[in-house]
Amino acid sequence: MCRGAGGEPRHAGDRGAGLMRRLLPEKLHLRMASGTTADKLAMPRRYTLTHSDSTGDLFLTVGREYDKAQISSWYTRLMRDEVLAEWRNDTEGLALHVHCHVSGGVVLGPAYWRYQIFRRELPLVLEAFRCGDRGLLDAQPHLDQAPIKVRFHAATARHDRVETWGTLSEYA
Repeated sequence: MCRGAGGEPRHAGDRGAGLMRRLLPEKLHLRMASGTTADKLAMPRRYTLTHSDSTGDLFLTVGREYDKAQISSWYTRLMRDEVLAEWRNDTEGLALHVHCHVSGGVVLGPAYWRYQIFRRELPLVLEAFRCGDRGLLDAQPHLDQAPIKVRFHAATARHDRVETWGTLSEYA
């Protein structure tokens, strides 16, 4: 069960649009790709997250590569609402880099609208990453304190940006 300190449900409404969201663990479907261990960080370690609009289920794959099959359906290619992430060493040390496709290419909806939706749903996404990969974070607790850097990919300069979203420990 993915819960906050003391076992109480954690609400991630302090970021984005301020919605009080709570991950329902039974709605998170995890797949560890071949060659990926639950408790050891082998680089690259990447996350592919998609969802079902009709059921609210979240589908998370953890692996050395992004799950191309998971994001290749016609609907996902049209909506481009998947969220990708990876652990990377950068100038500040190890960080979780998250990627959201706001605009450019074939995508439905204006950039501002998509940017706001991603920001509103990002606390739930980060909680899903934390919950889905809890074996790694329990085995290597220092990763819980690594910064999260979110890259909003957009064709317009206004929405093409990188934002810092705290640490995974804030989404436990």
